[in-house]
Amino acid sequence: MPGASSWPTPEPTSAASPRLPVPVARSHQEHSALDDLRAEARYRRERYDLYRARVYGGRPTTGTRLRELRRACELAEDRLHAARRAAGS
Repeated sequence: MPGASSWPTPEPTSAASPRLPVPVARSHQEHSALDDLRAEARYRRERYDLYRARVYGGRPTTGTRLRELRRACELAEDRLHAARRAAGS
């Protein structure tokens, strides 16, 4: 047929038919969550490293703050490792 399109034509929708949300692939959601956890772990590690350098540089610091930053770094790394294990299984 001359001029006929090879693309399928969408079926008309009525105003009463509800629009369903487009499903997002689970792997994309998992990938996004892993990216977020990687970013958080990197951020926490960098904050800890910067503060530790501050300690060695002789600037005023507190041991409490250093411990807090180290603990936050460890917790973020633990969450990332747990998510990686869960995604691998």
